Amino acid sequence: MTSPGGGTRFALVAGTTETASRAGISAAGADPELMSVTPAADAELVAYGSPVRTSVTPVSPSGCPTPALATRAVREVLGFDATIVDGGLAERTGAPTVSVGARPGKDIAEQDPVPTAHGAFAAARQLGQALPADELYLGETIPGGTTTALGVLRALGENGMVSSSLPENPTEQKEKLVTQGLKASSLSPGDAANEPKRAVRRMGDPVLATLAGLTAGAVESDTAVTLAGGSQCVAVAALVRHGGYEGPLGLATTSYVANDESADVRASAHRLDLDLTVTDPGFDRSDHVAMERFVAGEAKEGVGMGGALALADRAGIPMAEVRDRFATLYDDLIGDAPAATAEEGP
Repeated sequence: MTSPGGGTRFALVAGTTETASRAGISAAGADPELMSVTPAADAELVAYGSPVRTSVTPVSPSGCPTPALATRAVREVLGFDATIVDGGLAERTGAPTVSVGARPGKDIAEQDPVPTAHGAFAAARQLGQALPADELYLGETIPGGTTTALGVLRALGENGMVSSSLPENPTEQKEKLVTQGLKASSLSPGDAANEPKRAVRRMGDPVLATLAGLTAGAVESDTAVTLAGGSQCVAVAALVRHGGYEGPLGLATTSYVANDESADVRASAHRLDLDLTVTDPGFDRSDHVAMERFVAGEAKEGVGMGGALALADRAGIPMAEVRDRFATLYDDLIGDAPAATAEEGP
């Protein structure tokens, strides 16, 4: 099956998991209401460039904004088609979305945290087959998502650690929670090897299930796929590989994730045979507070930021232009709308 041609398309999957509400797992988890609204707000920022229904711009107490602003900045200077997929949103968004039947995920310490995983995967697979694109960049937004990504990797029997939006990666806490989740689901590491749907249902989140389905469907229709992100996208790649796909698959991330020694995304990309693209936005060349926080190790990636930056770089757009637009968006939005004091999930 071949999808109709359509150039480059960016698809963002937005959803939630109750895993993020655990103390220390996600900064957004300090406020359950904020945790649930962050992905909905990110979708609006990518779609419109400003909050619409949510009326908030996610930003940490230190001033680090959601990576959605970087993705939006590239979209404004480059221009690319974007599709927002509801991958388990807990709060409604004002952005136009495509539904695949995903529901908000439960805590991975529960026995069945993603009961809609199989259905969401199947519907997303059909969507991936039908989306008009010659190449598809897939991004995500879900607080707590790197912890559920670690759960999926362990269920599949994959080694390696995930990154974090926090400057200090709480790796021990993540591993402890994943161990609890495996026990609750009567799994040992590797028990779900070559069973990706089982792995994501028992140890993942609805966004991972949706992204895996989109990827599977797109490659079946001969659409080139680049996973735009960090640790969550590594988990998506692992799910697709364990599902039997051995063909080309790209991973585009930021220099902040690639340089995170606690995660080593380069080794993961090599192990999963991914074509890795790393882009440095050059935020260290600015003293703007929004960029300083990324340089300090906050956020690092998310909402397809790495993929958007890669597209800009490929098109020959100077990163200085992206930085200028990013700063303008931040100044306009933080000055005009309430700032939601939270970060993307670790």
